[in-house]
Amino acid sequence: MGTDVPPEFQKALDSVRRAKARPELAVTEIPAPGNLAPYSVALSADVTPSRHGADSELGTGRFILLYDPSEPEAWGGAFRIVCFVQAPLETDIGLDPFLAEVAWSWLVDALNARSAKYGAASGTATKIISTGFGELAAQGDGAQIELRASWTPLESDISSHVEGWGELLCMLAGLPPTTEGVTLLSSRRTARD
Repeated sequence: MGTDVPPEFQKALDSVRRAKARPELAVTEIPAPGNLAPYSVALSADVTPSRHGADSELGTGRFILLYDPSEPEAWGGAFRIVCFVQAPLETDIGLDPFLAEVAWSWLVDALNARSAKYGAASGTATKIISTGFGELAAQGDGAQIELRASWTPLESDISSHVEGWGELLCMLAGLPPTTEGVTLLSSRRTARD
């Protein structure tokens, strides 16, 4: 980004960079996709410990803040947040018919607990159940949850949105929530070789 960054986006960018990450997260600013909006910033997060240069085996995620001063009608404002989180699960938890609803409710709860103001939320929660065969038979069964979501922040201070996304990632990875009244699915994980 050049020096001609609009003041509204600069204020939001500063708040993204000032957001407090949970100590279990390694958060890094990464190159943002250049074709989604005139201005954007992206973060990558991995639940630690993880191998250097690889997505975490415990959970990984991406957070993108988009800014288009023309306020696209579909966004309902000049800003739009797009995020992704993924975490492995015990196979029996992956089979839970309510898993997708629970994952979505955790996102909403994490944002609401931080008083994040937002609208036009949408997304998908995907449960992945896998079984290895042939050369991969030793991996056995496995499960993952992926949540892809987007929403329009109704404020230029985006720190509560970043912190809510980080909380969701940690909770899906089986870490205890930092907010009260939320129940974990399980903290057990099965390693797949």
